Amino acid sequence: MASEVVMPRLGWTMEVGRVVEWLKQDGEPVEAGDFILAIESDKAVSEIEALDSGILRIPADPQIGIELPVGTTLGFIIQAGETDPFAGAPTAVQTPKPVDTQAAEPNAPVAATASSNGQSGEAAISPRARRTADELGIDWSALAGSGSSGRIRERDIRAAAASRPAPSQTRAIPSVRRLAEASGVDLTTIPAGGPSGRITRSDVLAASSPSMATGVGEPITAIRRVIIQRMSESARTVAPVTLTTDADASELVRIRALLKDEMNGDSDPVPSFNDLIARLVALSLIEHPALNATLSGDQIIQHEAIHLGMAVDTDRGLLVPVVRDADRKSAHQIARESAQLIQQTRSGSVSTDALRGGTFTISNLGMFDIDAFTPIINLPECAILGLGRIQARPVVIDENTDEIAARKMMALSLTFDHRVVDGAPAARFLQSVKRNIERPYTWLMR
Repeated sequence: MASEVVMPRLGWTMEVGRVVEWLKQDGEPVEAGDFILAIESDKAVSEIEALDSGILRIPADPQIGIELPVGTTLGFIIQAGETDPFAGAPTAVQTPKPVDTQAAEPNAPVAATASSNGQSGEAAISPRARRTADELGIDWSALAGSGSSGRIRERDIRAAAASRPAPSQTRAIPSVRRLAEASGVDLTTIPAGGPSGRITRSDVLAASSPSMATGVGEPITAIRRVIIQRMSESARTVAPVTLTTDADASELVRIRALLKDEMNGDSDPVPSFNDLIARLVALSLIEHPALNATLSGDQIIQHEAIHLGMAVDTDRGLLVPVVRDADRKSAHQIARESAQLIQQTRSGSVSTDALRGGTFTISNLGMFDIDAFTPIINLPECAILGLGRIQARPVVIDENTDEIAARKMMALSLTFDHRVVDGAPAARFLQSVKRNIERPYTWLMR
């Protein structure tokens, strides 16, 4: 019995998704557990496994890039000889054992023509063989076909590919193969950096930097499209204002150094500056809930829970996993959770739910020697805090005597939506964060 391939619900809040790419071709045999398509939901792109073994059937319109509700039928997995759900007749598509293309492809021409495109002098090739050649990166123009009148069949393509390295060494989705071909990169020479040993777009770009310099364009990824949409929406709708101030982080640096020494050899991660400041920001948001809000229609909703988004740079683009209920967690708990989220986000295994539901975001560019910057609000939130680098600078520490000392200073940049929050409440919040950073021991008592 045919089993449906449907738009999956990748998170409790997911209502719609988009097909980014089919990783298997129409009529191709699949095993349960094989990745058959990539689905985009919010900022995450997930590869979806087949739940059953059989033959994959994809409609003529594969609905790539179209927003579809959860539960929408995308295709079918059927058994050999079973009624084709698209043709209404028993299918004769291929089984794992190679068979004659004329029987394997219900849509193949009744008789082979002199060429695949109607021009003489070029070998005839079946549609299935052409798709297989594109997938495996085989130049079929010089192959001798084993079919009638020299027609090239799928078995000929696979035979030509047999002499190359094992498929596991060149595992990549078709879009990555096309990028490699356009960039002049041999996939068999690239070590796989993606999950399940798959070669990623970043692997190809890293290997192709000389050829990319000649002007070969990089395709826009699904996540980059989402980033473009989100940033464009933020620029169009938000009334942004950015406030900056300097905080003396000398005590924070001292406390982290003590934690690092005390936790030497522990299995738990040492809280980073991001983790410590996340705890301090959460406490400031308790005191200033106007910054922990979203604009929804004609209502401003101040959230009781504080869910902090932590901007993470990945090879697929900027993603924002969320530490939930940060106000109820210690710095050590935040450190453990954020370390796991960052690892999952960079490896591509983060869940869709983990990228949703933030009420305030923190973005840190200090590791790139950036002082102050203007962070862009992560809608539907109303504010975002940018963290600059911590740097020793001469500072007046006693205004009565003008005494100067070297202190560890850092810049704080708060961008807020003036439609939701006025300048004075935003300034008081930033002042609270500055005070907590300068006297971090206060939060240890809470």
